[in-house]
Amino acid sequence: MVTRTINGQLTSTAGFEELYPFEPHYADINGHKMHYVDQGKGRPVLMVHGNPTWSFYFRHLITGLSAGFRTIAPDHIGCGFSDKPSAKTYDYTLDQRVADLDALVRRLNINEKISLIVHDWGGMIGLAWALDNLDRVDKIVITNTSGFFLPASKRFPTALWAIKYLAPFAVPAVLGANLFARGALYLAPETRLPQSVKKGLVAPYNSWANRIATLKFVQDIPITANDRSYARVQKVDQGLNALSPDQLMFLWGTRDFVFDIHFLEEFKNRFPRSRAHVFEDAGHYLFEDKPGPTLELIQNFLS
Repeated sequence: MVTRTINGQLTSTAGFEELYPFEPHYADINGHKMHYVDQGKGRPVLMVHGNPTWSFYFRHLITGLSAGFRTIAPDHIGCGFSDKPSAKTYDYTLDQRVADLDALVRRLNINEKISLIVHDWGGMIGLAWALDNLDRVDKIVITNTSGFFLPASKRFPTALWAIKYLAPFAVPAVLGANLFARGALYLAPETRLPQSVKKGLVAPYNSWANRIATLKFVQDIPITANDRSYARVQKVDQGLNALSPDQLMFLWGTRDFVFDIHFLEEFKNRFPRSRAHVFEDAGHYLFEDKPGPTLELIQNFLS
């Protein structure tokens, strides 16, 4: 059994240790301890998760790719086994996330070009970093995420609106009842997640204080120019055309509650020549729904 820490407290992986057997690594990133997986040797592949997941979500890819690649999967600050500071000591914004990712890459002293695999909020974080470091990027696998503002054809989900704007509802629901992380477990439409997988996905979010990032990620979604992360998303939105279509591959579960087909169509409008693989019977947790097919596609693309 591997033991890790959450905010300085020892925490075991009991119940899902066979699914997540990776050696823990920690880096001091901008004053906080970031946990990350670093497995295998070869060309680096950086996996950037979203909300409310953590590096556990990439376990199939880490296992499958680490035989031929160096697979790196960090937990954002506030997520997984990284520190979970209060909002008084950490700025839970997109700019801070990009700065953290850049600090980790520099800390790891990676000299080769990096391929990225991005999901959910990790898409905006990873793409923002990529656009700041175009000469350091090899390929990008983009899955159920965004790199632009809400498409005109997509309505902002009511549940996310309530979490973003209704604090009297959001604070007890997300921080108290863990509604966001637990609710996401049931958004995989075809696959009934085993109990061990459910336990692994929510394990780091085991107290009010440890769920802060799941709330702050939603509150940071930029809808208007008054939102703090609006300018950064605008920069990514307007800068995407700097990426080459040959650099990109899209993998998409169409039954996603948020990042549905509207987002994929927007990406395809911008990159019609890029490879795209659509899974009609998969949802937001695509790598849970389709671990084998997605791994094979990614292996072929990166190779």
